[in-house]
Amino acid sequence: MMKINGAVMLLFRQVCALAVPSKVCYNGHIMKNYIIFDLEWNQSPEGKENSVESIPFEIIEVGAVKLDGNFHLISEFHRLITPKVYPQLHYKISEVTHMDMEELRQEGEPFVDVIRDFLEWCGRDFWFCTWGSMDLTELQRNMEYYQADIPFERPLYYYDVQKLYALARGNVREKMSLDKAVEELALEQDRPFHRALDDAFYTGKVLGRMDPALWEPYISVDYYRVPEKKEEEIYLRFPTYSKFVSRTFPTKEEAMEDKTVADIICPQCKRMLRKKVRWFSLNQRQYFSLGVCPQHGPVRGKIRMKKGENGEFYVVKTMKIVDEEGVRSLFEKREEQRYKRHVRNDIKKVRGTIGRPV
Repeated sequence: MMKINGAVMLLFRQVCALAVPSKVCYNGHIMKNYIIFDLEWNQSPEGKENSVESIPFEIIEVGAVKLDGNFHLISEFHRLITPKVYPQLHYKISEVTHMDMEELRQEGEPFVDVIRDFLEWCGRDFWFCTWGSMDLTELQRNMEYYQADIPFERPLYYYDVQKLYALARGNVREKMSLDKAVEELALEQDRPFHRALDDAFYTGKVLGRMDPALWEPYISVDYYRVPEKKEEEIYLRFPTYSKFVSRTFPTKEEAMEDKTVADIICPQCKRMLRKKVRWFSLNQRQYFSLGVCPQHGPVRGKIRMKKGENGEFYVVKTMKIVDEEGVRSLFEKREEQRYKRHVRNDIKKVRGTIGRPV
């Protein structure tokens, strides 16, 4: 078992029974299988400007392993897909995967057939697991392009093993590559990297080396199909923070004016908090705020503004109890925002004087 930050481990064990999606059964007794899958995809060899907007990445390989609740291998799935959108391999894809178009033409099958067989192989009562958050998004985008039925429930929960590994190491911001994680864990490297089945195999090995009692509460939610109505908005509570995913709004301004979006709630006691620092932004993509819970102390609110598939905006808001350093960092961000605003105003004033008679 890998070594995990002691304070993080203690906190996880104390609160691992907190509320998360109700269908999850914790305490090491999950009866569902784990479908750990990986995709390889191609893209326009002529650059982004020549990509098909609705399918910038075309899946050319699907690899997956099925593990039982004790992380024992049940079976494997591996298929190649004949590309239709981009009939020429991007040189970087060829370099990394060592695939060539001749292999894909000879051994590949139509996307719809492969995905049909893949979903049938997955069975029922399973959790998707991926290394990173892109595979599920691109899978659904390809399914939509080929008009294949997307049977996944909404919201679609899954496990991002890359995030879980970073969490276990005590540094959530550091997203390590799969090969580096395998090397750090001293796992046997008897298969190559950067092919779908092999990467799925290694991802399953990494997952199996972490204590389920520590990572099971940290479910991820897929953002390909976000809430469309207020009743569908997503609330998740984790051991160390809480998350809210809003419905879509026509503009960022309308999103930030919504009361539910703007509220700061303590992730521990669910108390509505008065804002010590109102929402502010440095780049119109991330917003910060600070509330103070009389019982649990400072709570930092962070909003990531995202654009959905329909072109509208939605909010992913996290609320986390922070220490003095966290409070100091937020105040420093606010001062930076004020400085930038003053600079912009000064520039506008100078521009306004250009051309005026002296």
